[in-house]
Amino acid sequence: MSDILFSHSYYYKLDPKQWKNKTPFPPLGTLYAASLLRSNGYDVGLFDTNLLDNAHTVSAALNLQQPKYLVIYDDGFNYLTKMCLTVMREACFEMIALGKQKECVIIVNSSDATDHYAEYIAKGADYVIQGEGELTLLALIDALEKKTSTENVSGIAFQKDNSITVNPKRPVLQNLDELPFPAWDLVDMNAYKVIWAKSGQQFTLNIATTRGCPFKCNWCAKPIYGNRYNSHSPEYIANHIAFLRASFGVKRFWMCDDIFGLKPNWVQEFNQQLKVRNLNIRYYIQSRVDLLLKEDTIDALAASGLEEVWVGAESASQKILDAMDKGTKVEQIYKATRLLKKKNIRVAFFLQFGYLTENQNDIWSTIGMVKELMPDNIGISVSYPLPGTPFYDKVKDDLRLKSNWKDSDDFEMMFNGTYNSGYYRKLQRFVHKEYRKSQGVSNLKQIVKNPLAFSVSKIISVLKLAYYVPSAFLDTLLLKRLQNEC
Repeated sequence: MSDILFSHSYYYKLDPKQWKNKTPFPPLGTLYAASLLRSNGYDVGLFDTNLLDNAHTVSAALNLQQPKYLVIYDDGFNYLTKMCLTVMREACFEMIALGKQKECVIIVNSSDATDHYAEYIAKGADYVIQGEGELTLLALIDALEKKTSTENVSGIAFQKDNSITVNPKRPVLQNLDELPFPAWDLVDMNAYKVIWAKSGQQFTLNIATTRGCPFKCNWCAKPIYGNRYNSHSPEYIANHIAFLRASFGVKRFWMCDDIFGLKPNWVQEFNQQLKVRNLNIRYYIQSRVDLLLKEDTIDALAASGLEEVWVGAESASQKILDAMDKGTKVEQIYKATRLLKKKNIRVAFFLQFGYLTENQNDIWSTIGMVKELMPDNIGISVSYPLPGTPFYDKVKDDLRLKSNWKDSDDFEMMFNGTYNSGYYRKLQRFVHKEYRKSQGVSNLKQIVKNPLAFSVSKIISVLKLAYYVPSAFLDTLLLKRLQNEC
């Protein structure tokens, strides 16, 4: 029996695109909260929904553990939870209902609940934590256990006298090293390893070295960690990695920060801390192109084990980048990509189509950039309005029929952009085909130039040209027709 049963409402199996990848990560944010409550004397359990397929599975855990509190605490480090997908919202509502049947006190913390707390309270949540949750949750549980008023607990919303009370926000945690390591022991790590084995990739765990992002891209929501930047010390992260190596044998990590290594000299110190502990790891990160223009920083990243960096390239149109308040230049995308490749670090692009005022010149400039720079991977989305962003405010009058995607592959245009959803769905597929086609041509040239440099993957890439060349040509014709229909 646990005083507090922790869970969350992200189910990889309910998001087919993500489940297909077979690269799930444990709910890191949930584990941090569980660890803090446990270190303060509470008996905690975890019902991890990541690898399950429906909300009703929580019933067995509720029957077994009979918790006083059901805390549905989403992993705010998982960018997919920021998208407020309706299939996950509906799962959370089901979990709330099942928890109420067992007379649990229901506490919810998530991006979606922060934005739409009234809906969650209407579905039966007793308390909704707003934003960063660990300290608020501890204060709330303490107040409930001591039977003192919750009106003095910062950072919560709750119903009182048939109306909703929203307490003042809680200041963010600045010294992240105050937090104990996440409660990794609550995770069925072997279940994750089994799924990762099907992906063909080395088993990887997720670590957050920072919280928040200080940049102001006007389409990016930050409902949990906000427009701030606080960092763990390099010592804390190196010790965390050493613990995970010793406990689970993991050697590869996803640094799931919004922006990795922004603090001056942090990367250099991190590299030294790894060397002191004789930790040889590989990891990948997210960053910005304007932060990757110093060769000494890239040298330190490479020396510490960085193998791949995902950058928010978004567009090769300076007009679009400026409209987004991105704060980067197209030439920085080119320079950073070439510098990283020179250091044998893989580069992957996040690309975004559909932003306001986009035209064919913007689209084809972006396609041209991809073909010229040949990143090692690409991820494509359309502009997605999220509450609390200036972009949302610009288009909110269009969001009458639909304001959230069902899952991450929904790809619906929810506002009146230049083109419709059908066009952008086809564009997404076309850009991937053009990208693969360019890869195949590049590999063919390398093999012709040096036949001894061939590999199985390169040969397969060349053979696939037989599909991508005619298919991309047909897509070009279809895109032209869809463009004319818009």
